[in-house]
Amino acid sequence: MSDHNPGLRPWRDIARRQCRQIMVGHVPVGGDAPVSVQTMTNTPTHDVRATIDQIRRCEEVGVDIIRVSCPDEASTAALKQIVRAARVPIVADIHFHYKRALEAADAGAACLRINPGNIGSEARVKEVVDAAKANGCSIRIGVNAGSLEKDLLEKYGEPCPEALVESALDHIKLLQDQDFHEYKVAVKASDVFLAVAAYMQLAEAVDCPLHLGITEAGGLIGGTVKSAIGIGNLLWAGIGDTIRVSLSAEPEEEVRVGYEILKSLGIRTRGVKVISCPSCARQGFDVIRTVQALEERLQHIHTPLSLSVLGCVVNGPGEARETDIGLTGGGAGKHMVYLSGVTDHVIQDADMVDHIVRLVEAKAAEIEAAKLEAESIDAGKVAAAE
Repeated sequence: MSDHNPGLRPWRDIARRQCRQIMVGHVPVGGDAPVSVQTMTNTPTHDVRATIDQIRRCEEVGVDIIRVSCPDEASTAALKQIVRAARVPIVADIHFHYKRALEAADAGAACLRINPGNIGSEARVKEVVDAAKANGCSIRIGVNAGSLEKDLLEKYGEPCPEALVESALDHIKLLQDQDFHEYKVAVKASDVFLAVAAYMQLAEAVDCPLHLGITEAGGLIGGTVKSAIGIGNLLWAGIGDTIRVSLSAEPEEEVRVGYEILKSLGIRTRGVKVISCPSCARQGFDVIRTVQALEERLQHIHTPLSLSVLGCVVNGPGEARETDIGLTGGGAGKHMVYLSGVTDHVIQDADMVDHIVRLVEAKAAEIEAAKLEAESIDAGKVAAAE
């Protein structure tokens, strides 16, 4: 559900699909757990230092789960150190070589990304499942339109929603035959229509958590747009328990875009939500440069709060009334600052960005202090009741 009160604004309500919950390390996926944000490292996994550095950057922007490719023995050997250094659960990405899955499970991976049908005999599937059970690993089945099984391509003639779903159900059966149920499933495609249709069908057919993604979506701008349309469409329909935005960009950018998709739907909030205008000749200050500077300077804020930055008084005061902090452009280099929707003081051009950063930091500290106080009061009530 969204953060808004159900029924208060019914046009904002999202009825989330009901499904089982599994654990990826300490992160719950599915059920009533928050929709988690994932990314994947792109460093050579055997380069432990580079991989951990990249994981750290992703952790700083709020990633919940990180996937690491394990194509060879050197990678799974490095995985033990990587898992130990990471603060978030690590998913081992395995293709074809079942022994890599066994090694990754022993190395401490929280989840194995594997397609059971691609790793050979039933005996090998059993070995992987036994290793997962012994090490407390979950499994992510990852069906992809670009690597569908040959028999399904012959049956359907091309990748289509029905082919993706049938592939997913075939892989699920192999796990269920081994009495393994700690799995989530993805049916990704680079075609938005195909991916969305496949996820819609799969959501009806299974009760497990779903991992959403538009695969090979493209670069930062094109891939963001495609992912927002595809993933956003599904989340709006209540489908999806964890997401990965696939971009030809640094992993931390994938995390930022993932959070922006969730924030735009009110599903999860993290950090500063900036409401800003595209600017025009009416602007009282350089809106575009100001917003760029503020977004850069406010990345360290994790507390959810809203900031409006509008160039003039046409929509500025109205937007400011709805945000925690508002800035509206005025004449002669004097701009109005709003706090909690109320006009508060005027600011000059020169000190504007530094001033707004200080206000946001102070507001975030105030929100966090109030939260701690509320938690302490609740804890006191529980202790008194006992």
